[in-house]
Amino acid sequence: MPFHLQPTLENEFIRIQPLKETDFEELYAVASDPLIWEQHPNKDRYKREVFQNFFKGAMESGGAFLVLDAKTGKPAGSSRFYDYNEQDKSVLIGYTFLARDHWGSTYNRALKNLMISHAFQFVDKVLFHIGAVNIRSQKAIERLGAIKIGELEVEYYGEPGKLNYVYRITKESWENREIR
Repeated sequence: MPFHLQPTLENEFIRIQPLKETDFEELYAVASDPLIWEQHPNKDRYKREVFQNFFKGAMESGGAFLVLDAKTGKPAGSSRFYDYNEQDKSVLIGYTFLARDHWGSTYNRALKNLMISHAFQFVDKVLFHIGAVNIRSQKAIERLGAIKIGELEVEYYGEPGKLNYVYRITKESWENREIR
């Protein structure tokens, strides 16, 4: 069974659905908050022209999602699957951002649980690239059981390369995890 990179998935907190061109304005309304990008390698992504480039890359990726609050139906952010490697049985999850009123463990955990659980139907490991200065995201992914396995210069779509930490969660560790 091939990996479906853009399913619609939902739990009690989050609904994710394939990102569409028509989602730009609603998603930009969320992304235009400079504090969302404060620890991100590209701190200017709140600017319309910079976000337009990010959105273009998301659309071309074939794995991007609009993240909705399941209770209100309003946009809460975005995330995506990318760099699926069938031979290595791996995929990356990233480019995630959530509105500040959705920060904390509940929504990010609900989002990652949906995406990771879906991915492990098709792969044996899920990887994450997290900016070296993005302490908030590093701590969040470690709480889900991810282990830092390296450092890598990552070039985001049309943006200069920045130092990222590489994290991994294996299928086995995910299935045997204790809920934190």
